[in-house]
Amino acid sequence: MQKQRTQEEFLHRGLRMRHMTMISLGGVIGAGLFVGSGAVIQSAGPAAVLSYAIAGVLVILIMRMLGEMAVAHPSVGSFAEYGRIAVGNWAGFLIGWLYWYFWVIVVAVEATAGALTLHNWLLPQVPLWLLSLILLVLLTLTNVFSVRMYGEFEYWFASIKVGAIVAFILLGSLYVLGLWPRATLNFSNLTAHGGWSPFGILALFASVTTLIFSFFGSEIVTIAAAESAEPSRAVARATNSVVWRVLVFYVLSIFLVVTILPWNDSKAMVSPFVSALKVLGIPGAATIMNLVVVTAVLSCLNSGLYTASRMLFALARQGNAPRRLLKLNRRGVPVLAILTCTVVGYLSVIMDYVSPQHVFMFLLNSSGAVGLFIYLLIAVSELRMRRQLEREAPEQLQVRMWAYPYLTYVCILGMLAVIVSMAFNPADRSQLVLSLVSVVVLLVLYALKPWLSRQRETTAQ
Repeated sequence: MQKQRTQEEFLHRGLRMRHMTMISLGGVIGAGLFVGSGAVIQSAGPAAVLSYAIAGVLVILIMRMLGEMAVAHPSVGSFAEYGRIAVGNWAGFLIGWLYWYFWVIVVAVEATAGALTLHNWLLPQVPLWLLSLILLVLLTLTNVFSVRMYGEFEYWFASIKVGAIVAFILLGSLYVLGLWPRATLNFSNLTAHGGWSPFGILALFASVTTLIFSFFGSEIVTIAAAESAEPSRAVARATNSVVWRVLVFYVLSIFLVVTILPWNDSKAMVSPFVSALKVLGIPGAATIMNLVVVTAVLSCLNSGLYTASRMLFALARQGNAPRRLLKLNRRGVPVLAILTCTVVGYLSVIMDYVSPQHVFMFLLNSSGAVGLFIYLLIAVSELRMRRQLEREAPEQLQVRMWAYPYLTYVCILGMLAVIVSMAFNPADRSQLVLSLVSVVVLLVLYALKPWLSRQRETTAQ
């Protein structure tokens, strides 16, 4: 235990409150909001607003649980450590490796998405693989240099995303309220094309499965807390504000999109925010949104490398990854853990271009439902840790889960319902099956861990 504490003390607490605020804000806004929301709207109609609200409520509850645990026990790896303490070593092993796996795949996906956006927008003559490589190298350097550098980049990336969403909401609100030039008060698009929910209630809930993944990343702030100057205050503020962040950034912006645009206009829904800005007559709408999408991709890349490396560091502290990954540079950065994550990112990018329909698609699908499993284990961890804290250290419960344990149970049932719905949806079934394979493989590795350790010791002798 002492060795673990010493290792954690060497991590440089270089993140300030403004960094933590923007990390929490930016973690909610992914590139999927700007690009992927059109597909969700077309699958559910204007009722997509409710789909976003339902998914948002589940994430709000998860963040409140995380806030409770993180304020009581701010630590590297956050919820992997909480799973280990509350449920058992197997849970810490499973959460940590699933979360790491998810983010190293996301790093490759975002590097590819960023390269594609830059290629189509500004640099058609530059090969996609080279643009992906450049993005990965640049963001690797920001992470390796210092945690303060990561925080600065994320601060500005998140500022652009937040500024873009706030500006869109202000301008869009003026338009739908008839306060914009040549605009009238008009909500007809909400019901004019087949009704509010043209595909029925099942389509509304089917979209929730997709949207859970859009919100994934909100929890990064609880991991970054271990390298913050004021961890408890930063996490408490982030979790307390998650309600309005979800309601404003997602629910309100999507409501404005389906009010301004006909939901069944497939051409407009390719890039709904650009289309909405064009309706308002905003000059250079496509250029503005391309800049925002690139920023969102870079933000996700930056945070993906940071998060994956810190989770790998936490796994090494728990004895669930090689101890050499605990090595820090003089600025308190786990360089080897970061480089290990980037190597996987580089290999994934190569696979994306060599075999996009086979190897890369397999990796992508095998991490598709991972977020749901992680959130489910977080809820179970909170259920058990809260009992321990109330019994042994109630003074540490500075942030409390609302209506415990009832809302915790509601969240667990909600996650299980989403997982079951994936089994009945042909579009999601392969992701669920391959993600379950990932879970089984990790559980087998955990069961084999004692035997593998003995084999290493025998070889060393």
